[in-house]
Amino acid sequence: MEITAQMVKELRESTGAGMMDCKKALGEANGDMEKAVDILREKGLGQAAKKADRLASEGLVSVEVCAECKAATISEINSETDFVARNPQFQALTKDTTAHIQAKSIQDVETLNSSVINGVKFEEYFKGQIATIGENLVVRRFETITADANGVVNGYVHSNGRVGVLIGAACENATVAAKAQEFIRNLCMHAAAMKPSVISYKDLNKEFVEKEFIALRAELEKENDELKRLGKPLHHIPEYASRCQIGEAELEKAKKDIENELKAEGKPEKIWDKIIPGKIDRFYADNTVLDQRLTLLGQFYVMDDKKTVEQVIAEKSAELGGKIEIVKYVRFELGEGLEKKVDDFAAEVAAQIG
Repeated sequence: MEITAQMVKELRESTGAGMMDCKKALGEANGDMEKAVDILREKGLGQAAKKADRLASEGLVSVEVCAECKAATISEINSETDFVARNPQFQALTKDTTAHIQAKSIQDVETLNSSVINGVKFEEYFKGQIATIGENLVVRRFETITADANGVVNGYVHSNGRVGVLIGAACENATVAAKAQEFIRNLCMHAAAMKPSVISYKDLNKEFVEKEFIALRAELEKENDELKRLGKPLHHIPEYASRCQIGEAELEKAKKDIENELKAEGKPEKIWDKIIPGKIDRFYADNTVLDQRLTLLGQFYVMDDKKTVEQVIAEKSAELGGKIEIVKYVRFELGEGLEKKVDDFAAEVAAQIG
């Protein structure tokens, strides 16, 4: 199969590997893009869990949270240029649309278009805005999350309007939910910056984890070759990449290894119970790199990077007098999911509008 320059470019953008490495991998895979990605990762040439470059689209992400923190809505409205994204009329349009979606409990674009806003059908209202602003616009996606009496939702949109996050939590009681509002907003800010894909390691696909583990080890081993040459400390090569790979048997083995290590060091058995918990924490930290990259609960908290988000939530639960559990997470980044296959965003927007 002929390997085109476009195929090489696409593979390079999705893996971060060199051009010649990409061309060779595509040749080995006979043009199969997914297989070529695996080949690069197994050789340590493609970064683990590196997302493909996304089309640098324009527009705004908007977030609307009700006063009681029981409903939160996020939307993405695309424009052709960043000039329009800075236009006060377009900014007002995004806010009004997001508030309308929440107020009317709208779930899809078809329902949105047939709904009534300011006395007219939304579809007509939006066309009028396009005519006034003078550029193609599209409501690309939106989502609303809600909470019951014992729940809380909150949201955050970054100042540039390119990233927004919603998080919903179930709490032990209504009092804890009311007290947790600001904390949940802080978690949204963390997620905006750190880009977790899912809430927990339990949400990761086991097959995906196994593939990424191969890539992660190859990546670290390749970096160690260079560190060794420079005489610098080497990366620890983990036994696992995620807690979803660590069951009772694996944990028992880790504890046995720690006990053997303590025995070899001559540490008295009567103090082992004080040492082992810290060693187990270190074991998890060393063997959950993928969780730290991709899961909200597994990441180290931006406001206290000595603790994971999971640990911070446990501490906050104790402080507020009741359990807090994250049950919903939504993150929109402008242009996310629009693969970089066309350079003309105006054409992409026009295609969405149909």
